Amino acid sequence: MNDRRTPHLIKNWISSAGIVLAVISAFVIVFFLVLSFVSDRINPYIGIITYMVLPAFLLLGLLLVPIGMFIEWRQRQRTGVVSYRKWPSVDLNNPSQRRSAFLFLLGAFLFTLLSAVGTYQAYHYTESVEFCGLTCHKVMKPEYTAYQDSPHARVRCVNCHIGPGAGWYARSKLEGLYQVYAVLANVYPRPIPTPIENLRPAQETCETCHWPRAFFGSKQRQFIHFRYDQANSPWPIDMLIRIGGGTPETTPTTGIHWHMNIAVKVEYIARDERRQDIPWIRVTDRGTGRITIYQGRDKPVSQQELKTARKRIMDCMDCHNRPSHDFRSPDHEIDLALQTGQIDRRLPGIKKIAVESMARTYATEPEAMKGIAGGVTDYYRQNHPAAAGEKEREIKEAILAIQAAYSRNIFPVMKANWSIYPNDIGHFLYPGCMRCHDGKHVNEAGTVITNNCRACHLILAQGPKMAAKKIMAGTGLEFSHPVDVGDAWKQGNCYDCHRGIQP
Repeated sequence: MNDRRTPHLIKNWISSAGIVLAVISAFVIVFFLVLSFVSDRINPYIGIITYMVLPAFLLLGLLLVPIGMFIEWRQRQRTGVVSYRKWPSVDLNNPSQRRSAFLFLLGAFLFTLLSAVGTYQAYHYTESVEFCGLTCHKVMKPEYTAYQDSPHARVRCVNCHIGPGAGWYARSKLEGLYQVYAVLANVYPRPIPTPIENLRPAQETCETCHWPRAFFGSKQRQFIHFRYDQANSPWPIDMLIRIGGGTPETTPTTGIHWHMNIAVKVEYIARDERRQDIPWIRVTDRGTGRITIYQGRDKPVSQQELKTARKRIMDCMDCHNRPSHDFRSPDHEIDLALQTGQIDRRLPGIKKIAVESMARTYATEPEAMKGIAGGVTDYYRQNHPAAAGEKEREIKEAILAIQAAYSRNIFPVMKANWSIYPNDIGHFLYPGCMRCHDGKHVNEAGTVITNNCRACHLILAQGPKMAAKKIMAGTGLEFSHPVDVGDAWKQGNCYDCHRGIQP
């Protein structure tokens, strides 16, 4: 046996390169971790580097060390540097090997500790709003922008899109692999299609905060619209919305939340991917087991279609389909700006020109900002020269408000706006409730699903003077259209005329 001293196996260029790579990666990871602890906000790309890219390089460097040692050992066998064939061993009686073993164990402990902290931080980082909204900034800008201005702005994306549990977490990450590929290969759709396929049931996400059995009663709400005249005349409507719902043990399950599978189960078939065309509905009374089927009169479902079509159980997302990513129309946004004073109502015709300039088609957001400013400025110079001179400051403030409204709701690069994504709450711009409550869905007994306005809301007061009138219990006022159209509004639906821009 040859007992002559041989150079350490670690002294080779592969292992040395691995040590250098691992040390540098570990140092940078620690630096970024400390930075993330002391900083309130951190760039999302720094998070990707810290929790995904650098750990991969650290692991690669550590793997290169034993790989280089093994190659070096095999090389020495071939060249005769060692005269016997056996695997390397550790002799703790040898002071040199004992020190090496201690250093190895210390390094392994530090690496394990760093890996545990890094893995924990990586998990939470991939669950963060910044990761979801800012990592793929160009793709997710519409959704992230709308989310920040939504009622759920303090709820993390994963709470709704994934929910609790390891199973759905793993599933979401696997599905995300294709999304990463789509972004890198630039093959993602524009706009992002909705509704999301295979979204977790609302009972497992929405209802962890919102409990349908606790819904009851009515809610008073005031809507303020401004007309497209020179005076920007306001037209408020006070409305009592019958939320209803509740639990059968304490209150009748009536009103809008009657649908919420408390006393009944509602199933339906949709002919289109966006679930806007609903020709077939099945209602099951949970107490008696009675089943009632409603079919659309215009295009009833055939027997063959009934066998193959997917039957979806109605839940929160069938009405609240834009709970955090609602792109509002120009009409809505300008009404809000006028109501809150961001736009001076005394500017003649500002509602009309604001909506028109915001609704024009622009190729990019910078082009939109320039077009809005130019459109509003030219309008007052040409049509109201006195106002252009006397109210220059108010006009500039109005332009800024219109540009801000555009930036929050219209995204030309991703082709995302209010007209692409229908909001199924209500029935003003989109079919919404009228997908079923259109007066055309009938059962075998001839009973029609009601389209009586008072089934869901009562008008308490309306019009510019909001004159106090005695409201008979359960009836409310008859709707009065802001513009005199006779009885035409009774013959159709709101969304037949209203598109979110001037009708």
